Amino acid sequence: MAPDRLRRLDDWLQRDFIDTGRLPGAQLLVARRGEVVHRATLGRMDVERDRPLRDDALWRIYSMTKPITSVALMMLWEEGRFTLNDPVHRFIPAWRDLRVWEAGRGELMRTRPARQPMTMRHILSHTAGLTYGSALLAPGQQAHPVEEAYAALDIGTRSGDTLEAMVDKLARVPLRFDPGSAWQYSLATDVCGHLVQVISGQPFETFVHERILAPLGMTDTGFHVPADKLDRLTTCYRYDARRLMVPVDTPERSAFAQPPVLPSGGGGLVGTLADYHRFCELLRRGGELDGVRLLGPRTLALMRANHLPGGRDLVALAQDGFSETANAGIGFGLGFATTLCSVAAGVPGAGDFFWGGMASTIFWVDPHEDLAAILMTQLIPSRTYNLRGPMKGLVYSSILD
Repeated sequence: MAPDRLRRLDDWLQRDFIDTGRLPGAQLLVARRGEVVHRATLGRMDVERDRPLRDDALWRIYSMTKPITSVALMMLWEEGRFTLNDPVHRFIPAWRDLRVWEAGRGELMRTRPARQPMTMRHILSHTAGLTYGSALLAPGQQAHPVEEAYAALDIGTRSGDTLEAMVDKLARVPLRFDPGSAWQYSLATDVCGHLVQVISGQPFETFVHERILAPLGMTDTGFHVPADKLDRLTTCYRYDARRLMVPVDTPERSAFAQPPVLPSGGGGLVGTLADYHRFCELLRRGGELDGVRLLGPRTLALMRANHLPGGRDLVALAQDGFSETANAGIGFGLGFATTLCSVAAGVPGAGDFFWGGMASTIFWVDPHEDLAAILMTQLIPSRTYNLRGPMKGLVYSSILD
């Protein structure tokens, strides 16, 4: 890859986002064929104290937790603990007779039995009929009646419930659609975390640490930040109604300073750029890194394949609401999105697999180009700016062979 072209990534971030105050700071990394070809640390840890961004900064990766959780569940699949077509109610009996929203809202809501059971494939691919409630609605967007039902029961990862209690509450609300008939970004990966602990017999966070993070040497990644590392935690921001960038989570008063009641498989991890690069290298290498194998290469190939019904893309199947990707030319597998068509998506990289996080982070792995790329920053929500499309264009335009 051309070093002068890769440096345009730094110029773009510095010129358009950091110097203008649109982002506090950012780190990015590009690796090809296992070698880091570009890495940059730009801007500040926080605006208020004007601390330079540390190379070992800790980032809230939010939904970039989801691929790690999906790997955890598929490690159990490799042990023969379940099949993708097994009904979820095999492990969550309260979900045996799930119902689907049909019409109305509140006490006037009408539901019907689901046309087919929800399967493990559905829960891994966001085609289960679950939602995120109203958590990801855009300003002014009307909540669907099912999302209102989530709010009425305070269903979510920040309610103070345990994983078990959240799953029990979900049994009491209807599905947004029949399992397998559509796609919606949802609490499904948090349910995957619950399934990991039910099937393995270990607490979810213990399984993730002992079976994934520790073996991969991801020593700075976890579901909370220990006191002796809090000075490495960046501040997370969002824009208020006045269009001023304000902190929403700081090292001094961080929600991540204590172990969580609910370790969120959908968005609970904090870690470093270096740690997530190790996870990306595991994915790029087909499930093995430095002699540690977590998955077989064919399992990973199955995960990154498009599992949407009929091989369609998200344009055809995604319900209204936010997710961490554009829809055109994009499919979804077991824990990852995948680019089906570069022309429709508007960027190179057909065959890659990727995801992002609520604070505008992104990663992708491209098996065809033997490439991995990561962007870390801390601005909520990730739809605030289009960072991902330009970054992909800048990275792929640096490949000259």
